Amino acid sequence: MTPRHPYFDNGGRPIALAHRGFSLEGLENSMKAFQAAVDLGYRYLETDAHGTRDGVAVALHDETLDRTTDATGLVAERDWDSVKAARIGGVEPVPRLDDVLGTWPDARINIDVKGESGIRPVAEAIERTRSHDRVCVGSFSADRRRATLKLLSRPVATPASEREAIAWLVGTWVGADAHASLGDVDALQIPWRKGPVPFLFARQIEAAHAAGREVHVWTVNRRDHMVHLLDLGVDGLVSDRADILKEVLVARGQWA
Repeated sequence: MTPRHPYFDNGGRPIALAHRGFSLEGLENSMKAFQAAVDLGYRYLETDAHGTRDGVAVALHDETLDRTTDATGLVAERDWDSVKAARIGGVEPVPRLDDVLGTWPDARINIDVKGESGIRPVAEAIERTRSHDRVCVGSFSADRRRATLKLLSRPVATPASEREAIAWLVGTWVGADAHASLGDVDALQIPWRKGPVPFLFARQIEAAHAAGREVHVWTVNRRDHMVHLLDLGVDGLVSDRADILKEVLVARGQWA
């Protein structure tokens, strides 16, 4: 399958995405975690983004600083000077998205726009760093994704929202037109199961490929699950255990 966008060009091998970088120390979305993934040989990093009150895009999953840092409060209600003083796990600063994009210019970054506050700041960070060919911009909200893309001067890769992806999965069981129902997105990024119940099977992957779309699955941390999904033919895996995922892909001769 010919990639729809340069972001997906991985030499025909599955895309391995380091979820919020790689850290077994609770330092998710820190520059240290991203560097650890790069040091493992990862070409693809996954991160989340919010915007500060004064319009700075930061790499952070939660809308507040409470869970992952030694500070508290909503990111969208604090200025960057305040947010940059917070420490992830008490030790690592919260990075700007510009820093993530600029520090590793050869890395490809999957960005999940988590809140309304992040729409314009994320777009502006991509514009400043001219990262259009190496980012994939998505969101759990299709409206938020579209609003971000609308602000960009050039197209970027983009996945369906979770709701769109699950609606499409259901549609494959009732004979819906796979091409039409996927609209303008390039990929499906989905959990492969809810709790113990899987809802992603070879049939859906084949349908996505027939429609020219990739299938990336999150968040896959067990070795046996990785092997199972790769055997099904998924195009990418998002994992907290970048170390295990690399071992699996190396053993299969699929590490890029």
